Amino acid sequence: MKILLISATQKEVEPLLKKMVVKEKSLNIFKCKYNDFFIDVLISGVGILSTAYYLTKFIKRDYDLVINAGICGSFSHNFEIGQVLNVVSEQFSDIGVEDSNNFLTVFEAGLIDYNENPFVNGVLVNDFKHIQINDLEKVTAVTVNIVHGNKESISQVKQKFNPDIETMEGAAVFFVCLAENLPFVEIRAVSNYVEERNKGNWNIPLAVNNLNKMLFDFIKNINQ
Repeated sequence: MKILLISATQKEVEPLLKKMVVKEKSLNIFKCKYNDFFIDVLISGVGILSTAYYLTKFIKRDYDLVINAGICGSFSHNFEIGQVLNVVSEQFSDIGVEDSNNFLTVFEAGLIDYNENPFVNGVLVNDFKHIQINDLEKVTAVTVNIVHGNKESISQVKQKFNPDIETMEGAAVFFVCLAENLPFVEIRAVSNYVEERNKGNWNIPLAVNNLNKMLFDFIKNINQ
């Protein structure tokens, strides 16, 4: 199986890279080997734009599976800091139109049909059920251009989209992979709760460590 692992930053997948033999590094992609399996690791950069660009550029190499991995913020305290989650749907939460004090999504504004491919009722849904990870809790996400740290905006997003977590790249991966009919999975570890910004409450090292343990086990198992 030919796998592409895409992450916004190298820091988020550094423990995995250290377990593998890097055979070649070209631009922002590492060609890696562990025992008898190979995996390409793409560092896309943060955000929707760079993720969509580099993923589209590199999937021309005919991968069998794309894994999007990284850390995230949780809207819910039902998830523990460091918990690893399987994202099964994504929405773009801040692409749309302001109408006075109201925010309208591109679907509500009539700019895009709710079911225009690859959307389903305005949501990007991972239909590749066989790729999902049974051991992980399934969650919904919004992808944002601005990480939330304001009580009012957090409340508005929760009320409008009811997401479990927020990411800065996930919906871009969903959009590209669904449009190209390419199997994919998104795996995220909670580094913080979405609240007024206080990095003293975050635990990025724990999230990265747990994420990479799960990634390594998943990749080993899927290649057996």
